[in-house]
Amino acid sequence: MPEAEIDIDSIAAGGDGVGRMNGLVAFVPRTAPGDRARIRYASGRRFARGEVLRLLRESPTRTAPSCPHYLADRCGGCQIQHLSYPAQLEAKAQIVRDAFARIGHREIPPPEVVPSPAQWRYRTKLTLAMRRRAGHWIAGLHPYDDPSAVFPLTDCPITAESVLAVWRSILSHSSLLPSAAELRGAVRVDAFTLEGGSRWDHSAEFFASVPELSELWWAPDDAPLRLLHARTPDALGPSFAQVNAGLASTLHAYVVDRAWVYEPSRVIDAYSGRGATALALAERGATVTAIESDAVAAAWVAERLPMGSRSIAGRVEDALSDALPADVAILNPPRAGVDATVTEILAGPEGPRAIVYVSCDPATLARDVARLAPYSIASVRAFDMFPQTAHVETVCELTR
Repeated sequence: MPEAEIDIDSIAAGGDGVGRMNGLVAFVPRTAPGDRARIRYASGRRFARGEVLRLLRESPTRTAPSCPHYLADRCGGCQIQHLSYPAQLEAKAQIVRDAFARIGHREIPPPEVVPSPAQWRYRTKLTLAMRRRAGHWIAGLHPYDDPSAVFPLTDCPITAESVLAVWRSILSHSSLLPSAAELRGAVRVDAFTLEGGSRWDHSAEFFASVPELSELWWAPDDAPLRLLHARTPDALGPSFAQVNAGLASTLHAYVVDRAWVYEPSRVIDAYSGRGATALALAERGATVTAIESDAVAAAWVAERLPMGSRSIAGRVEDALSDALPADVAILNPPRAGVDATVTEILAGPEGPRAIVYVSCDPATLARDVARLAPYSIASVRAFDMFPQTAHVETVCELTR
């Protein structure tokens, strides 16, 4: 492959450094704005991808990564651990602004990014790839430049010690896991969700051997997720919950406050999860319709909403029309954003006065905002829910 020297100007949405050379935009992992590097690169039609051979000038925003896996194993779990924390926040503000300009065709200033109270040990959930090697299971992450490979994880400094302790306990009983070539496991401090395998004959023995777990969920090959074992009758399952508890409460309060600015009598909480926002707005006196595809979570919310409010188990694109009219709609979709049907309904004549859109992906947020032509942007604020990574949570307030 050819080599070249390049100056890095910014950070792209995925965390790569960005510069220009030979008329092409080049994306170079593990670089920082202000770096000058000699790289080896491969060119496509519109851009190039590079690999650092050596740094010729180091950016003043660089810092030594704290995680040994970041350099030694080229871990892809974090993308910007080599940047100082102020530089991370600045990069995320630019990522959000650039997404709105490039994809949403809306010009906004770089938004405020609310910092995380903890930059390390903040994650309350960890998902690892599992591979069988020499008759034993290893659990780890993928190198950023080889997504098919897995290296064994010894520590993850952005994950809570309590979660890592549960993972280690699970691995110590991995002989009781399903027989398969590979699996995928997600751990919270009290629950384990396993994906893969066709039979799990020793699931009860496994659950009994890991007393830290309150819930054990399994999604076999070609079958839906189901609860196998629980120690309490009110298992909520793996429905969406923020992984950074320290900042999640700040984000939640901000969303509730932005919705309440409009003094709504009727609110739609779409993709409502476990209903924290729906319940908070109902307590303030609004009539709330919560919509959530996870039937277990939707039923849990339904039991707690006051009379007059309701919780619907189903897809937002199927239930939204019947939930209108409303004064405010809150959207908190997964990374893929909302279905085009959702933005079409909201942009229609019965659309709400305001939308508060909570997103973990600036690109899909900007795409969906572009579809909401009758609405203007009232405010954008970002929250650093995922320090050391290129991911950022964004709240966009839209008014009709």
